[in-house]
Amino acid sequence: MLNFTAGARSLDGSVRHQVDVNGRHVAVTDLPANLGGTNAGPAPHELLAAMFASCVSTMIALYGQSRNLDLEGLAVDVHYRADVTPRLLETTVHVPPGLSARETESLRRVVETCPVRRALEAGFTFRDHLLVDDVYATAA
Repeated sequence: MLNFTAGARSLDGSVRHQVDVNGRHVAVTDLPANLGGTNAGPAPHELLAAMFASCVSTMIALYGQSRNLDLEGLAVDVHYRADVTPRLLETTVHVPPGLSARETESLRRVVETCPVRRALEAGFTFRDHLLVDDVYATAA
């Protein structure tokens, strides 16, 4: 069973947040200036396209390594459309020249193995909890 955690903490009470991923990695998110941020990092919703592009690229790289394919120059672009229902993730994989038609077709199938894609296709159940921490409680 795979379990992952992430936590976000506001920096200076602003919309800029430090995000801790599994206690091993830290990223910063923010909003553009026109939405009250300082544009010091991607907006949280922008990370969905980044997460998917990185997942697809990683799966293809792993596949290529296991088959000794030269994939130097491989690039994955994802266009996320949040303005349509259902939402749309459109993926373009830029494959380096020199691969056979069979190898290229195999890479197309590898795109479908991305764990992020599988999670999104399966859907989610949400459980939300709101806790009032003692550090915020006022003394009587």
